Amino acid sequence: MASSQIQKVIYGTHELTQIEELKKKFEGFAKIRTEAVVETQKVSLPIYSFQFGSSDPQAPAIAFVGGIHGLEIIGTQVILSYLETFAELLHWDETLPALLNKVRLYFIPCANPGGMLLRSRANPNGVDLMRNAPIQATGISPFFLIGGHRISPRIPWYRGEKSQEMELENQALERFVRRELFHGSFSLLLDLHSGFGNIDRIWFPYAHTSKPYPRIAETMALKKLLDRTYPHHVYALEPQALHYRAHGDFWDYMCLEQIKATPTVPFIPLCLELGSWAWIRKNPRQLLSALGVFNPVVPHRHARTLRRHLYLLNFLIQASASHKKWAVFSQEYRRSLELEAQTLWHSD
Repeated sequence: MASSQIQKVIYGTHELTQIEELKKKFEGFAKIRTEAVVETQKVSLPIYSFQFGSSDPQAPAIAFVGGIHGLEIIGTQVILSYLETFAELLHWDETLPALLNKVRLYFIPCANPGGMLLRSRANPNGVDLMRNAPIQATGISPFFLIGGHRISPRIPWYRGEKSQEMELENQALERFVRRELFHGSFSLLLDLHSGFGNIDRIWFPYAHTSKPYPRIAETMALKKLLDRTYPHHVYALEPQALHYRAHGDFWDYMCLEQIKATPTVPFIPLCLELGSWAWIRKNPRQLLSALGVFNPVVPHRHARTLRRHLYLLNFLIQASASHKKWAVFSQEYRRSLELEAQTLWHSD
């Protein structure tokens, strides 16, 4: 395949422009907020959130976030693909309003527009937003740079200076999560990434410790629900620390903050880690490009990825709207779920 054909998939998508076009398309259908504006040398880049569904603050909520790592464009592209379909469904699907009446639905297609514009994992300040939160990992070597470091922004996985606040992008995400997901009856979030392993993984907290996190029973119940509903699904659902630990994990931080603020509200933050190594194995030439390490560049694989995960987004929306059917249980069943989770994920 000619290099121009490969680059067309990645460089010709214009994700930030597509977000602006969707903003116009959803006028009258969505509540659209500018959560922050990222200033670069050449342009100001807004971080948008799109809200659909119920206006009841007690309704369950589900949020999808992409583009925290600017190089991992495919996460934003999956969200945009879903939003394009969603825009059409709003015009003709008579069953959709009934679902939206039961749930608050949010999308932040690109949380790091500066990094995406610069084709950088980090934000324009060179900070890795998933290593930037004020949380310290246990049992991790200071020489394990992938877990986060403070040496230099020239080296990937830079956490930022210890004395500084979180980066503007993370502050905007924190405000959003506190405002929209800390309250209500139930909340779930899916953050889309790529780049680890040969299979698609759904990671949940913690990343900073191997200890089980407080929502482990609800997460096990969600796994069982996914397994029953889609018995042939492609995802491995597991704690991130099962593979490696990291300093400054933003979702670990928000999980702990939510438990302190509103402990009675189940909040489950998940990361979809698309297995980009499988794309590289089939097309090793992708290693010649930084974008190719994290994104499918062959057109048919790119198209397959955009449609492959749409049912997961639908499932999570339906699961959030119907959380009382699977996430509300007795103390006896909670203990059973915790024991099952301990055996599956934390028995070592």
